[in-house]
Amino acid sequence: MPKFSVGDHVSWNSEAGSVSGTITKVHTTDFAYKGHTRHASDDDPQYEIKSDKTDHIAAHKGSALKRIAK
Repeated sequence: MPKFSVGDHVSWNSEAGSVSGTITKVHTTDFAYKGHTRHASDDDPQYEIKSDKTDHIAAHKGSALKRIAK
């Protein structure tokens, strides 16, 4: 599974289609997100991504993300 870093530009699929944004945080331990506990580890981190088009912050596993050019 690919590893990503803060500042990487990525895309992912949502209900509304393809979305892109920039990674703002990398989580390697469980964390609270929108009232739920998201599970993360060194081997399976989760990433917070700020959307390019809105101020929305999404959280995804690396398997849902694809690195793209800015």
